[in-house]
Amino acid sequence: MIPLLQKRWPPAAEVVIDGAPVTISVKVSDRAKSYRLSLPNNGKPLLTVPKFGRWGEAKAFLDRHTEWLAERIELSAKPVAFVRGAIVPLRGVNHRIVPTGRVRGVVEVGEHEGELALLVPGDAEHRARRLTDWLKDEASVELERRCTVHAGNLGVSFKSISMRSQSTRWGSCSSTGKLNFNWRLILAPPHVLDYVAAHEIAHLIEMNHSQDFWDVVERTLPTMERGREWLRVHGRQLMVYGIEG
Repeated sequence: MIPLLQKRWPPAAEVVIDGAPVTISVKVSDRAKSYRLSLPNNGKPLLTVPKFGRWGEAKAFLDRHTEWLAERIELSAKPVAFVRGAIVPLRGVNHRIVPTGRVRGVVEVGEHEGELALLVPGDAEHRARRLTDWLKDEASVELERRCTVHAGNLGVSFKSISMRSQSTRWGSCSSTGKLNFNWRLILAPPHVLDYVAAHEIAHLIEMNHSQDFWDVVERTLPTMERGREWLRVHGRQLMVYGIEG
């Protein structure tokens, strides 16, 4: 029997919005049953297509939803690159990125011309990476501390903590006790990071989002709704920091 050739989908499509071309990534999904157009938090449009769909149908679907995409792009949070002068929140408080002019050194929190500042050393092409690495380290330390507190409250233990840069998730927990967190949590107010830490630790007891799970979260963090609501309202904006425009 001659095997069927796997259908090849283009990696991206293009539409014109306000006179400018907009590239839309194409993702083939084994689970998708229909075509879906979305605008993830990284600001890059995504067309999800079912494995056995047809490109002609997908393109027609895209054309029908171009106006919807234009509206979403207009309303979406714009990327905030880590460049000189950009305003970046740290633990919920805005700081301005200020180059130190030094080639070596570490990122420091200080003041510049009466403003709170993130003082970043290094050449221009390396500053974004240095600041991102520093923010990841800050997030890791804080999340380790809060996870340890919540694990103690609930009588469980975790194996490891890793920082990730997901565009749609704040954290995840494996059945083996490995925790992953989005480093951008360090940009949010401390109670938000604390909520996500409690959320993932609770998954060590309940690997679902049932009412029993939420009862566990509330047991270790009675004020969980405060952080949960903040992410619902502001989470999308938080995700755009550190993304090149």
